[in-house]
Amino acid sequence: MTGTAALIATPHLVRAQEPLRIGLTAVILADQAAFLSRWSEYLSQRLGAAVSFTARDQYQSVHDLLNNGQVDAAWTCGYPYVRFQAQLQLLAVPLYRGQPVYQSYLIRPLGAQGPSAVGGWGDLAGKVFAYSDPLSNSGWLVAQGELAAAGLGHRDLKRGFFAHGHRNVADAVATRLADAGSIDGYVWETMRLQGMAGAMQTEVIWKSRQHAFPPLVAAAQTAPVRLKALQQGLLGMTGDDVGRSLLKSLNLDGFIAGQPALFESIRQLARSVPGAGVPA
Repeated sequence: MTGTAALIATPHLVRAQEPLRIGLTAVILADQAAFLSRWSEYLSQRLGAAVSFTARDQYQSVHDLLNNGQVDAAWTCGYPYVRFQAQLQLLAVPLYRGQPVYQSYLIRPLGAQGPSAVGGWGDLAGKVFAYSDPLSNSGWLVAQGELAAAGLGHRDLKRGFFAHGHRNVADAVATRLADAGSIDGYVWETMRLQGMAGAMQTEVIWKSRQHAFPPLVAAAQTAPVRLKALQQGLLGMTGDDVGRSLLKSLNLDGFIAGQPALFESIRQLARSVPGAGVPA
């Protein structure tokens, strides 16, 4: 079914009317600009309003856009969602491999051997480590919890740095700018599917428990009718060929409305990490 036919078949779809702007961090697709153009055209047709995407390198920059009213919604991470939950509304949670969850991976250069090779969190003392983003669950928060469990802290590293993007973490480890890195498992697996060097030249040595997948959110004061329109547009992507093709490009199975309780494991982890900004 085409996007136009889907509109005819779903007359109950709420219409957004006014333009909708969505903020997100850089997606990993090689054809990012072309993909976002196709996705915005698809959602615009379904919502009856112009939909545009604005990409930034850091989660904080995306949330600044949201707080300043420069975007209406944002694809963020579970950690900033629980940290700023009082100012946000949950729109949708992606389905990855059929579930609204993912894992954090610890990666190292492919084929790393010898006494200097990182085999787990306890081996990171004196090593160079790549984080993704200060507001990333899989790329920072999980790492803080695991380092603490191994009896280590940031000062025990030779150096730790933010690569500002999971793809950049993989690239840094692949080129041995870092001995290891903490990365979104969905991103690493999708990079591998696409044959990207950062994934092909690294290997996974540890996987976290499952956490809620990075959600789409909106500012708490955003008009309900506009949020409902966008939510319906996202949840309805599995209902037509164009939507399913776009989801396949994202390596996702769809979107669900989701509930705040999905993010409880991230909330509990953040409460255990000093300075994470989520009070007990």
